[in-house]
Parts: sequence; C-alpha cells; structure tokens
Amino acid sequence: MTTPHDKKDRRSQGKRGDHEADAAPQGAADQPSDAADVKAAASSRDRTVSVEPEGGAQPVIELHPAVGDELRAALAERNQYLDHLQRLKAEFENYRKRMQRDNQALVLRAGEGVLESLLPVLDNMQRALESAERHEEGQLIKGVEIVSGQLRSVLESHGLDQVPAEPGLPFDPNIHEAVVAQESDEFDEGAIVAVLEPGYLLHGRLLRPARVIVAK
Repeated sequence: MTTPHDKKDRRSQGKRGDHEADAAPQGAADQPSDAADVKAAASSRDRTVSVEPEGGAQPVIELHPAVGDELRAALAERNQYLDHLQRLKAEFENYRKRMQRDNQALVLRAGEGVLESLLPVLDNMQRALESAERHEEGQLIKGVEIVSGQLRSVLESHGLDQVPAEPGLPFDPNIHEAVVAQESDEFDEGAIVAVLEPGYLLHGRLLRPARVIVAK
C-alpha cells in the first residue's frame, strides 16, 4: 500500500532527476570542444593592434599585428630616406653657393690680371701726352703708335684676335656684318669693299663682327 509519505519521496526523486537532466547539458557545454578550440585560436590570431600615426593628429588605426609591424618598418625606412635626402639637399645647396663664390672670385682675379697688364699702356699714354706739349707733331704720332702697338700686344696675350677683314676678301656672315651694299667696278660681287669697324675674336669665339661695305 502506498502511503502519502511514499508519494512525497517519489515526487522528490522525480524533481531531483529533472534537475540532474537539466544540469547535464549545461555541464557538457562548459567542456571545450575541438570546434571551440579552433575558433578561439583563430580569434587570437585575428586580434588587431592599435597603430597611431606620427604626430597623433589622425585617429588610431586598428591593424593586424603582422601588418602593423610592416607598417612601422616602412615608416622607419621612409624617415631614414627622408633624412638622407634632406642631408643631400643641404650639401648640394652648400656646394652651389661655394661654386658661385669661387666663380665670382675667378672672374675678379681674371679681371685683375687684364687691368694690371693694361697699366703700363696707360703709363705710356700719359707720357705721350706729356711729351706732346714739348715736341712737334711727328713725335706725338710716333708715341701714339707705340702705345697702340703695346695695347694690341697686351690684348692679344689675353686671347684677343682681330677678325680677318680687308678690301677684296669675300664677305663671311659668320664674322662680318654688312652695313652697306654698293656697286663696285674694282671688286666682284660679295667681296668686301671697305672696313668701317674692325671685329675681334676672343679665344676663337666671335666677340664683335667686323662692320664692312660689300660689293653688289
């Protein structure tokens, strides 16, 4: 015969069984499975790191650790190249200024040499003018001729040559400048009739063309 007490015990056992049945799946879920381990490992590998650009003016960028390392290495290499280029720029600017100073000094020294070589010519010119007050005209002409020859010699020593130009020579547009073209019975067409102003070459380069009259 079943007593009320027995029914109560069976109901208690049934409830305990239900609780145990409900607790079993939860306990099984707490145990790590192979799929869960793989998912956790993948999540760990995909974890990002924060990379803040230089200066802190831009927002923080979230990057994969490997990408962040490569980016930092690339930024460091960029900074190294930038510093090298800035140094090269400064060195080139200093070199340019130094060359400019050297060229200016060279021009000044070259000018000093020419002027120094012309000083004796000026001295002789002054002597010729002083002697002209005490001597006749022939002596003055002779003194001027001496000074002119000396001046020409000094200029030739510095690379100055006179352009070939005299009556009868053919006209050359590379070194001659035709001022007038006129009829001539003495010279053929295209020949120089007269030289109005001599031309000069400096170290083989045309400094001034000779101005001439050309026969037509």
